[in-house]
Amino acid sequence: MAGAEIQQQSIDTIRTLAMDAVQQANAGHPGTAMALAPLAYLLYTKHLRHNPADPSWPDRDRFVLSAGHACILQYSALHLTGYDLPLEQLKRFRQWGSLTPGHPEHGLTPGIETTTGPLGQGFANGVGFALAERFLAERFNRPHHEVVDHRVYAICSDGDMMEGVSNEAASVAGQNGLGKLVYFYDDNRITIDGTTSVSFGIEDRGARLAAEGWHVQHVADVNDLAALDAAIEAAKAETARPSLIVVRSHIAYPAPHAVDTAKAHGAPLGAAEVAAAKEAMGWDPERSFVVPDEVAAHMAQAERGAALQRDWEARVEAWSAAFPEVRADWDQVHTGRPRPGWVEALPEFPAGEDVATRDAGRAVMQALRPFTPTMVGGAADLVASTQTEFVGGGLFSATHAGRNIAFGIREHAMGAIVNGLALHGGMVKPYGSTFFVFSDYMRPAVRLSALGHYPVVWVWTHDSIGVGEDGPTHQPVEHLMSLRAIPNLWLVRPCDANETAVAWKVALEREDGPVALALSRQKLPTLDRTELAPAAGLERGAYTLWESGAPELILLATGSEVSLALEAGRKLAADNGVGVRVVSMPCWELFEAQPQAYRDEVLPPDVRARLSVEAGVSLGWERWVGLDGDSVAVDRFGASAPAPTVFEQLGFTVDDVVARAAALLRVEAMEGELH
Repeated sequence: MAGAEIQQQSIDTIRTLAMDAVQQANAGHPGTAMALAPLAYLLYTKHLRHNPADPSWPDRDRFVLSAGHACILQYSALHLTGYDLPLEQLKRFRQWGSLTPGHPEHGLTPGIETTTGPLGQGFANGVGFALAERFLAERFNRPHHEVVDHRVYAICSDGDMMEGVSNEAASVAGQNGLGKLVYFYDDNRITIDGTTSVSFGIEDRGARLAAEGWHVQHVADVNDLAALDAAIEAAKAETARPSLIVVRSHIAYPAPHAVDTAKAHGAPLGAAEVAAAKEAMGWDPERSFVVPDEVAAHMAQAERGAALQRDWEARVEAWSAAFPEVRADWDQVHTGRPRPGWVEALPEFPAGEDVATRDAGRAVMQALRPFTPTMVGGAADLVASTQTEFVGGGLFSATHAGRNIAFGIREHAMGAIVNGLALHGGMVKPYGSTFFVFSDYMRPAVRLSALGHYPVVWVWTHDSIGVGEDGPTHQPVEHLMSLRAIPNLWLVRPCDANETAVAWKVALEREDGPVALALSRQKLPTLDRTELAPAAGLERGAYTLWESGAPELILLATGSEVSLALEAGRKLAADNGVGVRVVSMPCWELFEAQPQAYRDEVLPPDVRARLSVEAGVSLGWERWVGLDGDSVAVDRFGASAPAPTVFEQLGFTVDDVVARAAALLRVEAMEGELH
């Protein structure tokens, strides 16, 4: 079969598989997959350096389908090029337990680099991949010994380009001259609601990214393989700027009636239209999921991929022999763990000194610095406030890959970029930080970090009404509970400097998901652990900090309110002879994971007089205080005033806590008399 003929048959095989899978599932997005089949074919068979037999070899090119709704395009390409994704899995598209879910999921399907679907996330993940590649290349490459040298390719849709996160991420990429990025914008001019003329017709997307420092090209027809190939080669040759190739396509091409229609974006074409499209391509309309033998042989990439990987391994072998200490460093960082000795290096803070937990966090980070050489991150223009930089670690720029990334005021992109850093490999616990109230701006990326089990750290400071004078716009009240609602996210709110050190320990030791730290702006007492339980109790989520005797009353608190609860508990015990237990409960998720026996030990079921003390909404605390308990909480927005005044006015004083606890005990006593 002639070259052009087998190319076209391969492209049409991708199209028919896409149509058939969506039609059989009776759900999905066939149009984009059909339109971009030529691009997927060219990438997977020529330009991507990948090995289907080893999808995770370190120096492979990364491919991100930011337009995750078109995932059947990627699944078809993965199957045809030889990944462990049998045809049977395409037939089970979008079914329970299949390897072909409705949007790509990292860790489930071989060859999927990141979980995409929420538009714009993949665009920003790719920027994280490119930052990681640049950082590791600068750290490990030596003259004539390049072991880190790969590109990041991505396909983006109109929806990706509309979402603000992509613009934020594009700006970061341009600012840092990430020349290993090669992105394709599918300019099909169709969205779910109709043509882009109704919502996206004025803006020149290519000009926008050019203004942000990108190298921009245009390809008039995605079916013109020669033009597409030339544009890709030109993008690869441009190493100082990220590249965007604007590709004109026609959604659902070559289906005769569905082409260029909004319906083709997100619904099966229908049996009649599938048959008509196959006939237009010269295929048998009665057959489904057909992969011609010659196409399977032509698109198979196992041999090419193995050769690419062998070449890299030979270079690594020579590099290892020449630089054995650098190789040892490489092996260490690719474990995803800090160097040995880091736990012993964690600081201990003396009792009696008042320290904001954000400042304690800074001290911990500096102690961790020599043990985590590839831990990078930054803040959303708030380093001086969140205290999250590695002093002396350098600033990441177009000319130097420092450890501190200036994300600018771009919380959403920061979150998604940090996810990409973590997914790349070799980067130990990348992090992003901002004020806690602005976690709202990055929530989609935080959610995906939890869904995808990404090993990242979120550092949010200014965690309560303790923000003070900035007022209710900057005082988080609902945020603790809204983030606790995200499955697989561990949210830790330490009560003092020593709990903060343990919180960082928890963050670095977790390997199956993200850890978020909520830290205070205001100074907090460093508790005297000679009189109280060790801060290591944080590792179990909640622990008995102090008790006066067999508990009749339990005070549960987190963060800055723990010292308040402790003072109130001591006063209750001293003045009224009440048996009081004070429980520090910095991480609900860790406590939930403990055996029932331990949870009952900390919160005895027969002690029903329970009062929670937390400067946030009360919603959710009923789980721990029970129907007979109560909560000192903030079920309103805050106010602008000095922090001590705000706390006092909103009921966070020793006298307030004592009064609420005493009321609980009176009710408990009355109920006891009735029974």
